[in-house]
Amino acid sequence: MRKSRFTETQILGVLGEGDAGMPVAELCRKYGISTATYYQWKSKFAGMSVSELKRVKELEAENTRLKRMYADLALENAAIKDVLSRKL
Repeated sequence: MRKSRFTETQILGVLGEGDAGMPVAELCRKYGISTATYYQWKSKFAGMSVSELKRVKELEAENTRLKRMYADLALENAAIKDVLSRKL
């Protein structure tokens, strides 16, 4: 997936300008984005602050780590069951 050239904090800044009353067309022209991109950002990041965004990113990283750990344990468990079934 292609990374955005804007960081999340920059995106929140752009959305903040839009909430402050700047027209969407002018914002899009100023930052070189499409209106579709602006509204996608708005649906994803609307109402978030920088601290909330950091917390969400931390939770996503932790969730990824836990999923990987579970997959490793499930694979190990299956291998142990396979070895035990061969011995019996």
